[in-house]
Amino acid sequence: MITRRHLIRSFGGLSALGFSTAAYGVGIEPHRLGVTRYHPTPRQWPADLPLKIAVIADVHACDPWMSLERIEAIVDRANGLNADLVVLLGDYVAGLHQVTRIIPAKEWARVLAGLKAPLGVHAVMGNHDYWVDTAVQQAGHGPTVAHRALEAAGIPVYENDAVRLTKDGRPFWIAGLGDQLAFLPARRFRSTGRFGADDLTATLAKVTDDAPIILLAHEPNIAPRVPARVALQLSGHTHGGQVRLLGWSPAVPRQHGLRLAYGHVRLKCDVIISGGLGCSFMPLRVGVPPEIVEVTLGRTGPAVA
Repeated sequence: MITRRHLIRSFGGLSALGFSTAAYGVGIEPHRLGVTRYHPTPRQWPADLPLKIAVIADVHACDPWMSLERIEAIVDRANGLNADLVVLLGDYVAGLHQVTRIIPAKEWARVLAGLKAPLGVHAVMGNHDYWVDTAVQQAGHGPTVAHRALEAAGIPVYENDAVRLTKDGRPFWIAGLGDQLAFLPARRFRSTGRFGADDLTATLAKVTDDAPIILLAHEPNIAPRVPARVALQLSGHTHGGQVRLLGWSPAVPRQHGLRLAYGHVRLKCDVIISGGLGCSFMPLRVGVPPEIVEVTLGRTGPAVA
């Protein structure tokens, strides 16, 4: 028989559990930093072409949640991976209202300029980088303040563009997609019929030979449309849902029957979705701590972590 005392104890236990979970989600997990490693084997990527990529996504620079000192620690950790190249997947600006300071773009860009890799650092924009830029929203096109700050710091930014790189004399391409949620005002949608600055067809048309392609796309939603010509898509945006329970991210809806929330997904190309570093809308993370992603292609490198 369930008594009133049992009910009170049960409700008290649930309240304590909820409070402790919230305290952990705000005060502890968002401040952690790990490295998540993947070793995918896309059929389009030559097995004898080893390549290590450090992936940084969703910084969301702001005090107190993502201070310049914390970004410096992320840069140092990424540099310690000794990757061949570093990619930045967008959303550098704050995605929260609960902040003590919005960090100006030139300040966080100067810290990110400390990233080092033999084949360079390569960036795309994210939706928040567009949403906070009133001038770009009104004009209906970029470049954003974040875009200009990164390029002023010496980091190239790709919007529907591609660059050919070589490793050990072997070519491959980095293709960067424009943001898929760049323009949210209703007038922009009415005039163009779309929200994004992305053009997948035009981006891939800039690849001029049959060397393998790595696609940088802030939002993973494009994945079902990416052709088998692409070996690997790297994305962020979702933060893994920020709350991830037993491998389920309830805040991330299904797209085309897929829940493109986090981790490694195999479609026509391999897709890796980073849980990112910062927070959006609420300074909360549970079950998906901040991460730098390390991707190793080719037959050398560590096993999947």
